[in-house]
Amino acid sequence: MKGLVIFALFLLCLSTNGFAQQNEEDAIKKTIANLFTGMKEGDSTLARSAFANGAIMQTIVNKMGKVSVRNESVNNFIQLIGTPHQEKYDEQIVFTKILIDGALASVWTDYKFYLGEKFSHCGVNSFQLVKGDKGWQIVYIIDTRRKEGCK
Repeated sequence: MKGLVIFALFLLCLSTNGFAQQNEEDAIKKTIANLFTGMKEGDSTLARSAFANGAIMQTIVNKMGKVSVRNESVNNFIQLIGTPHQEKYDEQIVFTKILIDGALASVWTDYKFYLGEKFSHCGVNSFQLVKGDKGWQIVYIIDTRRKEGCK
């Protein structure tokens, strides 16, 4: 009987940890979704809320087989989102992997980007998020971009 009680407590602890992990994953997904919803709707305030102060954006560029990393300005990106434009910026993501250790999260998402209805490119986003006073926020994002091999 004592063994059954210990086993039940063990299962309860596992389920509690599982719920806490799921709540954190949901909060992380919401932060990233805010970025892409803001992008699609032209809502720079919503998109900005996803980023921590001092966040870094980079993209991996492959031109004629030569790979380099290009720095991009979060402020310029947010301004681009908020500037009126005819076509929607529609980045459709799939959460592939979320890793969490305390206040640090690493997220990998596959994506396809559409300018309005027209396919533009695909790739992968890699996010680093930190949980602070404002909840989960992006501190670093780097992506790949390609036109071929898109699933």
